[in-house]
Amino acid sequence: MSLTATDAPIGDDVDLTEKTVEVAGRSLWQITWGRLRRDRTAMLCVWIMGFFIVLAIFAPLINHLVGVDPYTPDSSAISDNAGQPYGPWAGASRQHPLGVEWGTGRDIFAQLVNGLRISLLIAFAATVAAVAIGTVVGIISGYLGGRTDAFIGRIIDVMLSFPSILLLLALIPVLDDRFSQIGLEGNAARVLAIILVLAVFGWPYLARIVRGQVLSLREREFVESAVAMGSSTTRILFKEILPNLWAPLLVYATNLLPGYIAAEAGLSFFGIGILPPETTFGSMLGNSLSYFLLEPSYLFIPGTVLAILVVAINLLGDSVRDALDPRAGRN
Repeated sequence: MSLTATDAPIGDDVDLTEKTVEVAGRSLWQITWGRLRRDRTAMLCVWIMGFFIVLAIFAPLINHLVGVDPYTPDSSAISDNAGQPYGPWAGASRQHPLGVEWGTGRDIFAQLVNGLRISLLIAFAATVAAVAIGTVVGIISGYLGGRTDAFIGRIIDVMLSFPSILLLLALIPVLDDRFSQIGLEGNAARVLAIILVLAVFGWPYLARIVRGQVLSLREREFVESAVAMGSSTTRILFKEILPNLWAPLLVYATNLLPGYIAAEAGLSFFGIGILPPETTFGSMLGNSLSYFLLEPSYLFIPGTVLAILVVAINLLGDSVRDALDPRAGRN
């Protein structure tokens, strides 16, 4: 027979205090990261992106350690007649891990790593610029409403009506020429022109998304409290509303980034991207068409790396979207 606390004899030491378990609260960032860590696909994509980013950041050091150079041709690796590399797989050897370029003898691995650096620089810069512009315009349009909202809405409608691909092809040479008039020439001008054009035609989509979110947030209690306390419009927009928009912004950025990587490759493929002797994925794919039937590896190597990078970022974006969705099913 067991004694309960009420049955215990008087004078016995009985601890009637219930043990309390302290529950630590978690922020939305911690909850999202916890869900991503349990997602094997997301973690694999994070490692792939990290690997490519490290390659891009330390491209000069990596090329130096491997002993290759993206600019210096190796005449000993190609024949004197047609410039065909010696050996199979584009002349891959110990000195040139992925082979050399047909006709010039430039190392493919060095070009690939150097091109990865340029492509990621353009894509990340254009993504940051597009997200910043779209966020500011969307917040202002959604919160102020009225004529301001109508005016911004018409500007977005006009920009979305333009064929962006054709304008990309037309505007980049024009901007390149304008930059040359102010002393900015070469690939510095071309990189800046590509970033500006991609950002200008990327923000309207995000502005509409942000506007829709702000229309709901501006009716929330914390915004009404800030208005009642006499907070300025700037503080309400960027201190109260903006912190509640990071989830859709993050999802949009992860979807925009691979699109810009592919867009930069397409521009270089058509010959209006990075100027030689610099190379990117697009220029390597464009150059490979001349001898694709003789050596398919020239198209296969940069095409595979580009596909892996774009697919990894897209899958990571899908995982982030699922992790931020509280209604998504959890195992």
